[in-house]
Amino acid sequence: MKDFMPQFSYKARKRSGELIEGQLEVADRPAALAQIQRLGLFPIAVDTAKAGATTAVRPGAKNFSLAAFLPPAMREQMTQKRKPKLQELATFTTQMANLLKSGMPLTVALTSMTHLQTKGIPAEVTRELKQEVTEGRGLSDAMARQPRIFSDLYVNMVRAGEQSGSLVEVLRRMAKHFQQFAEIQAKFKSAMIYPMMVICVGLLLVVFFMTVMMPKFIDIFNGFNVELPLPTKMLIGMSKLFTDYWWLLGLLVVAAIVVFKRFSSSAAGGRKMDEWQMKMPVFGNVVKVNLFGQFSRTLGTLLQNGVPVLSALKITEQVMPNILIKEAIAKTREQVTDGKTLAQPLAQSKLFPQLMVDLVRIGEETGDVPGALNNLADTYETELELALRVMSDLIGPVLIIAMAIIVGFLLLSIFLPLFKLIASIH
Repeated sequence: MKDFMPQFSYKARKRSGELIEGQLEVADRPAALAQIQRLGLFPIAVDTAKAGATTAVRPGAKNFSLAAFLPPAMREQMTQKRKPKLQELATFTTQMANLLKSGMPLTVALTSMTHLQTKGIPAEVTRELKQEVTEGRGLSDAMARQPRIFSDLYVNMVRAGEQSGSLVEVLRRMAKHFQQFAEIQAKFKSAMIYPMMVICVGLLLVVFFMTVMMPKFIDIFNGFNVELPLPTKMLIGMSKLFTDYWWLLGLLVVAAIVVFKRFSSSAAGGRKMDEWQMKMPVFGNVVKVNLFGQFSRTLGTLLQNGVPVLSALKITEQVMPNILIKEAIAKTREQVTDGKTLAQPLAQSKLFPQLMVDLVRIGEETGDVPGALNNLADTYETELELALRVMSDLIGPVLIIAMAIIVGFLLLSIFLPLFKLIASIH
């Protein structure tokens, strides 16, 4: 029997944008992609098919999915693209910059990105980007159609890179930008792991003592013919609350969470929460340093890549998580529109530190505001590491003292009746 090569049907576009279809007889799918690109075409879809068959099998179609049997609304919700993490964006952007730096055309680089499968950014996103670019749209316009994946910050920086002809350099700066913020987030989370673990373990121990151990001590205390001291009465009351009215405690916790979420999600409540966070002892310093560093890094990166100052301020305002900072940036943008320098409205806000105002003013005088802002960001990131270290060093002793007070109260409440009983015997 004569051996034959498998056939592949394909759809591709010419450089002019014209869509064509055809068939190839090659060894495998990578060979089919290579042959299509050698023909000067941009592949859109490559299907395998047996001779004479009309049904094509998509690559990966062998993977069974229950989503196909779900209602359209549920299927759409399951397949909705989640917002990628900063580290995932940094990896995706670095890979894209490296491919373009090697001399690959944009469409070929996007094709390669579909095979790299960056975590958090599905290949479907890159395929859609490639399709848009092949149809003649710019990369920034294609990314703007994927707002859940690519933010306004990302889109505007890519657009600035396209307009200035320095897309690779912009992508590399943006990858560094996301990497730096990802490292800051990781440091903040790692600083909070220990105190959160101590608090959770402490709460579990208190609940265990109140619901399991304390009822046994209550039976013992009931056999004493002495008046129980006040701390013991308080502990017995709390234990009965945990054992007999646990459902009421659950309702109170749920109600407190609902009230807190509604308060914090309202405009006035959110503003009050942000203000309170910045005024907290120790933790407030961490919050402020982090916010000032994020503002400096974001605005500096945008200006460095050619984004106009008003657009850069608007994007920075959108990405800042603090309402007070947002309001200050909005007022700054209004005053810059009126012809004022950037440093003057920053100083008038009374929110940004004098160091930032002075360095921005020097940057305006020397014509290097982006450099001044990036130097500020480096300074605040170093200061943030120190602030996190101070907070971690203080939280440990504070938690130990709090746990000692709780344990001391429990032991005192248990042993006071014993001491009183022994004294009454003598």
